[in-house]
Amino acid sequence: MELRHLRYFLAVAEELHFARAAERLHIEQSPLSRAIKELEEDLGTQLFVRTTRSTRLTRAGKLFLEHVPRVFTALQQARDSVKAAANGFHSQLRVALSDGVPPTCFSALLALCRQEEPEIEIRLTEIPLSQQIKGLHEDIYDVGFAQSGEAGDGIVAESIWHDPLMVVVPARHPLLAYKRVPIDEMLRYPLALCDPQACEGRARQIDRALRQSSLEPLIAERVASFDLMIALVSAGLALGLAGASQISPSGESGVVARPLAGRSQRLTTYLLRVDDEPSEPLARFIERVFAIDPPKGKTSAARERNDASEEVEP
Repeated sequence: MELRHLRYFLAVAEELHFARAAERLHIEQSPLSRAIKELEEDLGTQLFVRTTRSTRLTRAGKLFLEHVPRVFTALQQARDSVKAAANGFHSQLRVALSDGVPPTCFSALLALCRQEEPEIEIRLTEIPLSQQIKGLHEDIYDVGFAQSGEAGDGIVAESIWHDPLMVVVPARHPLLAYKRVPIDEMLRYPLALCDPQACEGRARQIDRALRQSSLEPLIAERVASFDLMIALVSAGLALGLAGASQISPSGESGVVARPLAGRSQRLTTYLLRVDDEPSEPLARFIERVFAIDPPKGKTSAARERNDASEEVEP
């Protein structure tokens, strides 16, 4: 078995069409078919069921597909580690990002890491939450950031940063009569909300906030990016919901943000890691995470963690 066999298998498994896979790989279809046959003979099982109308994975093929991408990830990480060493870095931390994180907090964290431990390279990967959790279990990532604390068994999720949840409206909108917008009033208008496929944790938190009202939200669009949400709001097509730290630096004209009325609403960012003793570089990184104070004087995660540890039973 050679790497080309795995690369060819991955292309066919993703395209489920030999001709398209061959075009993607820039080879003829016959050597592709031959390579897949060699791989199946090596494994002793059929990976694809191929008819004149379709190509589909067998059960063995589906299981094989779960493992093959990790081979290429490990290979890329090995290459990155060599490059890092050649560039003077002593070690590397692999950080996964899901849902977006408060930019002011995260940029402050990266600056602090660079200042205190510049010999540690930090490699960032943006992926959906489900892939982050899987990657943490499989040692593809050392630590992750997400807006969900529901990571399942074997993963520690600690709340670190809290970002006030704001409603984003077009300039001169009727809701600007309120300094703090009631949820029921906001729900009279169409909303542009984040797509759960792209930002699962954030979508859950926003849905929980909206469930405080008995009204059903009218969802105009599910968007994968903050920029698209702002474009829809600016055009007057919908209202949006976002963290205060996202809105402040955006500088978008024609858009105004207001906090929601009632109980304080906020988006919480969590640090995710495997439930095991962290390495020394990772432990120092985590300490820096908790040392970062959120903007606008909000309660820091370090202070909340200390307060929780000092609580006693009455």
